[in-house]
Amino acid sequence: MAKIDIAIPGAGGRMGRMLVQTVAADAACRLVAASETVSSEFLNQDAGEVAGVGPLGVIVQDRASFLFGAGRVVIDFTVPQATMAHVQLARETQTGMVIGTTGINAQGLAVITEASKDIPIVFAPNFSVGVNLMMKMVAQVAATLGDEFDIEIIEAHHRHKVDAPSGTALGLGRAIATAKGEDLQTLAVYAREGHTGARTSGSIGFATVRGGDIVGDHTVLFAGDGERFEVTHKASSRMTFAKGAVKAACWLAGKPPKLYDMSDVLGFR
Repeated sequence: MAKIDIAIPGAGGRMGRMLVQTVAADAACRLVAASETVSSEFLNQDAGEVAGVGPLGVIVQDRASFLFGAGRVVIDFTVPQATMAHVQLARETQTGMVIGTTGINAQGLAVITEASKDIPIVFAPNFSVGVNLMMKMVAQVAATLGDEFDIEIIEAHHRHKVDAPSGTALGLGRAIATAKGEDLQTLAVYAREGHTGARTSGSIGFATVRGGDIVGDHTVLFAGDGERFEVTHKASSRMTFAKGAVKAACWLAGKPPKLYDMSDVLGFR
């Protein structure tokens, strides 16, 4: 069976190195290209050496265009501005993409959605198998409990994370809102300060914690009269996200143009 060709932008970053390690350890795929920004200290080095897995014969380039080519899958966990440029390159070269970049706004999502008419894309707020099971679970709980239980989503990440709430927290909120037949933007409460008044029935509250080296903790709290129900997921290593992304890349190869997510990859629908 032919191996899946994988390319990784941001190969010198925390997540990029994890992705390189995961691809190197997976017999179903192989790393064929890697890139970094023009100011990176890792340029012109072997991506395997940068990731600590030994030489792979793939040199880190400073040109993103080097990553793209028909038959490849690009796994992108960079930043929104870079991801938007990569999506355009992917569309031009008929390259599939797995996108785990956080902080992408509605305009960016529209760009990804439009590109998926021409190329296959897996875009998900979180690539952990456990988190995606959690999303399915909380949707079922929310549909069962209805508005008699108040819902709060609490997330915690490391001090370097620049967006809030996390993409995963928002994904949990969207799953819950959809299960309730609502749109998240009509239910979400992102901040509370001062005299806020009583809680609005049916709203979904978000709380954010940033500190230390927390990889990612998410809790959905369902609080009723006399009882509460909590669903929690804690990630202790970014490797769980990398494994899910590489799984998605292998699944995506050969798929028709469409916007997919991890529910498709994991067979939830």
